[in-house]
Amino acid sequence: MTDSPAPLVAVIIVAAGSGTRLGHELPKAFVPLAGRTLLERAVESVFGMREAAQVIVVAPEDRLDEARALAAGRAGSAVGYLDVVSGGDSRQASVKRGLAVLRPDVDTVLVHDAARALTPSALCDAVVAAVRASGAGVVPGLDVVDSIKRVDSQGAVLAGVDRQDLSAVQTPQGFPRRMLLSAFDTATEEQTDDAALVLSAGFPVSVIPGDPLAFKITTAWDLHRAELLLSARAQTTGLPRVGTGLDVHAFDDTSELWLAGLHWPGERGLSGYSDGDAAVHAICDALLSAAGLGDVGGVFGTADARLAGAHGDVFLRETLRRVADAGFRVGNVSVQVIGNRPRLAPRRAEAEAFLGAILGAPVSVSATTTDALGFTGRGEGLAAIASALLVPAALQGPVLSWEA
Repeated sequence: MTDSPAPLVAVIIVAAGSGTRLGHELPKAFVPLAGRTLLERAVESVFGMREAAQVIVVAPEDRLDEARALAAGRAGSAVGYLDVVSGGDSRQASVKRGLAVLRPDVDTVLVHDAARALTPSALCDAVVAAVRASGAGVVPGLDVVDSIKRVDSQGAVLAGVDRQDLSAVQTPQGFPRRMLLSAFDTATEEQTDDAALVLSAGFPVSVIPGDPLAFKITTAWDLHRAELLLSARAQTTGLPRVGTGLDVHAFDDTSELWLAGLHWPGERGLSGYSDGDAAVHAICDALLSAAGLGDVGGVFGTADARLAGAHGDVFLRETLRRVADAGFRVGNVSVQVIGNRPRLAPRRAEAEAFLGAILGAPVSVSATTTDALGFTGRGEGLAAIASALLVPAALQGPVLSWEA
């Protein structure tokens, strides 16, 4: 695990709309979609980005506590990067309130609609990369495939519109921080989206390829479509999933050694924000990888003070909770420790029993050396490589969160 610097990216998730066209008694962002609210799914996508981001949820004033609880439940250890603020009387006013709480180091800002709940994390990553490459505003968009006509108020066709000049834009829309703040500071009228506001201020905006999954859930049919897509996705997870993980830690003579979940008195400890247990971290990496949930650094990081000095069981239980929430259970795990010390053989069975009891699955623990080659051979630290097999099935009984 590596230290996480202050985020350079912020994502404002607009979740303050009423969603009257959806025909639901709840505000749109709080409407359930296959067991989770639209807000939870949008937040999960953003926290799945490769780069850590400040996430600012703009919610109805009377639902701030609910929004905070829902978003925090999907943030994991990145909850320290989460802010929740009340929305304004328009979308533009809501975004402006989100901009007011940007953290000092943020240089790139994305504005995203909670209603686009199935937006892939990769699209957010692509927008960030394009903003940095161009130094300008960037919006994802899809080609318009239907023939478009201009009509009058009575429905009479006036003329055709060349669809070659059209793009159906989506969110997240990304901008350099200074550009977006300047556009909001000089705005004199309401615009339909943030790109229009930035354009009206005289700044350039370009389009990159969007994603069909980033469609906006506006009507009851859109919600049904999203449910069908999630159902189809669940059916495609019917095969076992395999993941691999790798972790490396240097020795630290001021620390005690924790490895494979066990305490090793008298051995040199490992450096790290937590207890430095390379074997457990590699296992978590493998499990998260198999479930398609990112990696240890992205999921845990160092933003959560509760992780300072935390032992392996904390990471394993939270990883297991996330894997189960994604619809998987652990089939089996294998981890190999690479280094000269400690001698693992005398406690192999103990480590396997400890790890297996937490994961509810067989765990194989082994060790090897590199014949004096490399940093492990020189006795500078330890490495661990893990493989994990996940199978689709709900775990029997509750899976406890690390906060339990």
